[in-house]
Amino acid sequence: MKLYYSPGACSQAPHILLHEIGLDHDAARVDLNAKKLEDGSDYLKVNPKGAVPALELDSGEVLTENAIILQYLGDRASWPEVLPPMGDFRRYRVLEMVNFITTELHKRFGFLFNPNATDEMKQLVIADLGKKLDYIDQQLGAGPYLFGKDLKLADPYLFVITGWAEKMLGGLDRWPHLAAFRARMLERPSVRHVLRFEGLLQEEPAV
Repeated sequence: MKLYYSPGACSQAPHILLHEIGLDHDAARVDLNAKKLEDGSDYLKVNPKGAVPALELDSGEVLTENAIILQYLGDRASWPEVLPPMGDFRRYRVLEMVNFITTELHKRFGFLFNPNATDEMKQLVIADLGKKLDYIDQQLGAGPYLFGKDLKLADPYLFVITGWAEKMLGGLDRWPHLAAFRARMLERPSVRHVLRFEGLLQEEPAV
């Protein structure tokens, strides 16, 4: 399978998950402004929506939408259990959180990335995001992850959101549990690998 990604975008979540569960994959970088791949080909032929992530399967089928791609990968994880099985109520709690992140957090950040958004609109969005992050911070608590000691589908997605919050909301001081969560995620090999791959993490020089 092949993951289409852009550095720092929400495609970082399934990229991290692919490494967590050990599924073989290729990764193709997308220039979201030009809608081009690195070889110059038209990304819109892969995903007419023009967004990342997109996951191209060995069958040739292409999946889009982060929440669905995460669920697809979760259902193919033999270990660890990042998504509980059908019939287990915990499954729906995990998917509930993934959808909350998608609809209540991710989509709101989209306004902040929009160059046409007015300052007034951005301030309204920031205020609303603050309340949503208050809720997540409370739900997360001491964690270490959203559903306790084991990483689930929603955690890599939340990691992306914390990165955006650091840049767009002036940091995570208001949300200490989220700050601690981000620090824990940054210690995971899968996260560090993806950040290095995307050129977003520089290795410290050897002493």
